[in-house]
Amino acid sequence: MKKFILLPLFLFVLLTATQWRFDIPAEKIEARFSYPHSEFFEYKDMRIHYCVEGKGEPLVLIHGTASSLHTWEGWVERLKNDFKIIRLDLPGFGLTGPNPSKDYSEELYAEVVEALLKHLNIHKAHIAGNSLGGAVAFHFAALYPEMTKSLVLIDASGYHFGRKIPFIFRITQYPGVAKLMTGFSPRFIYKWNIRQVYGNTDLITDTLIDRYYLLSLRKGNRQAMVDRMQQVENKDSKLIDKIKAPTLILWGEEDEWIPLDFAYKFKEDIPHSKLILFPGAGHVPMEEIPVPTADSTKKFIKNLNTELL
Repeated sequence: MKKFILLPLFLFVLLTATQWRFDIPAEKIEARFSYPHSEFFEYKDMRIHYCVEGKGEPLVLIHGTASSLHTWEGWVERLKNDFKIIRLDLPGFGLTGPNPSKDYSEELYAEVVEALLKHLNIHKAHIAGNSLGGAVAFHFAALYPEMTKSLVLIDASGYHFGRKIPFIFRITQYPGVAKLMTGFSPRFIYKWNIRQVYGNTDLITDTLIDRYYLLSLRKGNRQAMVDRMQQVENKDSKLIDKIKAPTLILWGEEDEWIPLDFAYKFKEDIPHSKLILFPGAGHVPMEEIPVPTADSTKKFIKNLNTELL
């Protein structure tokens, strides 16, 4: 009997030891994942990574949990001839790294977006966000309406998940598991998570998995991820009623992370909003199918401009 008890324990220790990963220094990650046009600005003891490309009306792109500004590459290529595209790594993710204060609230993130726009001397912009970035986007629209031309919500969080909260968020509520996640980082778990958020898993490449995986190993990002997930309280919906900006809602019908019901709730709660569903797409349709999602956004904004003439 003792052998049967010790064997699983031995296997667990072995797996943990072989899959334990130390943080990678920020400068090494920056060297690999910076763009030629990457910039940084200082805000509240944080060094915020951002990129500005293209010409035209300003369009801000905000990524989701465990992601980075790299998720928008397809949109940048599709839209940079029509818009000045501004994208950033939120605190706790990508090349920005952790917030010393450990504040990863949507309000703080919206404040960072406002600070970036002021840094760039931009007074008003179109704001788009995916997942957590969608919640940040509508917080921005509600808190800074004078700076918001329009709002694009892509599989956005914002309502109570209830029992449907994603598994990765649930397990971080256990202190032992949360501590383990700051060092135990098998690449196959990242692959599994990416397969969850894509409708068409044939589009997933090793390069894509490596990007998510290695950026998570940037010094401080895994602890920041745990801190962020432990702060999720599903209290965001109180601001949705305050949104006045014209709003486009884009949603992958095969989203396994955020219920499709949320898309219809946004449509119902935001006056005069427009909803477009994408059959077969998952939680990150702007990354999975960048052309149709980017084209829908471009058409929406161009139509708004036509109506204003």
